[in-house]
Amino acid sequence: MHDSSAARIWSLNHQVLTRVMNDCAPEIEALGLEAKEFFVLGEIDDCPYPAELAVRLVLPKPSVTVYLKNLEAKGFVRREIDPTDLRRHRLAVTPQGLKTLDQALEILSAKFDEWLVRLDPNEQTELQRLLAKLLS
Repeated sequence: MHDSSAARIWSLNHQVLTRVMNDCAPEIEALGLEAKEFFVLGEIDDCPYPAELAVRLVLPKPSVTVYLKNLEAKGFVRREIDPTDLRRHRLAVTPQGLKTLDQALEILSAKFDEWLVRLDPNEQTELQRLLAKLLS
């Protein structure tokens, strides 16, 4: 099978992200967050409705529902009436959820830093520039 450069770049990027997440999963789980819950919690401010979250995270709606129920049970998320549509509920991260999310992000950043030190400062700047360009 022919390995295109696009497929190779995709694979390498996925491997880096997966390894970083695997490295920090035990510490994040010690905070009471599963890896997928961490990503759901991190997107709620931008996507306060479950259907939006599912689209943003490319997850099936039933999976998002399960993660949200778990996050609510842990006290990290609450549902509130949407002030713009009283028939609708929106999600909000609780103060405890914000604190836990901040701690998880610190863990993730520290683990990713351990990988980034393999690149010199110019390479790190270039990597950031290239990733931002892909997302623009």
